Amino acid sequence: MDVRASGKYMHISAQKVRQIVGAVKGKPVGTGMNILKFMPQKSAQMVEKILRSAVANADQHPDIDVDTLVIKNIIADEGPMQKRFRPRARGRASRILKRTSHITVIVGEGRA
Repeated sequence: MDVRASGKYMHISAQKVRQIVGAVKGKPVGTGMNILKFMPQKSAQMVEKILRSAVANADQHPDIDVDTLVIKNIIADEGPMQKRFRPRARGRASRILKRTSHITVIVGEGRA
């Protein structure tokens, strides 16, 4: 049985989140949390928080053993972009896209 947790409208681009996904996908939850804790990226803190939420969701099911949970998948989808403008030379303006992302962490029972 798989359990999921998601964080929506996170203020970071999905591309930056996808960079750290490969480091923890397929690993046991304890190892994955340890790896994310010592990564310097901002996205690692966000994914770690959502991973903790997924483990808490799994703890609510009596038939799931939390000690054997494995990170099955982490999905980082693009969310809506906030559009801002910055003044440039000669009265022009350039557009700035403040990107957001929807991060979903899926954990399930597996080999530890």
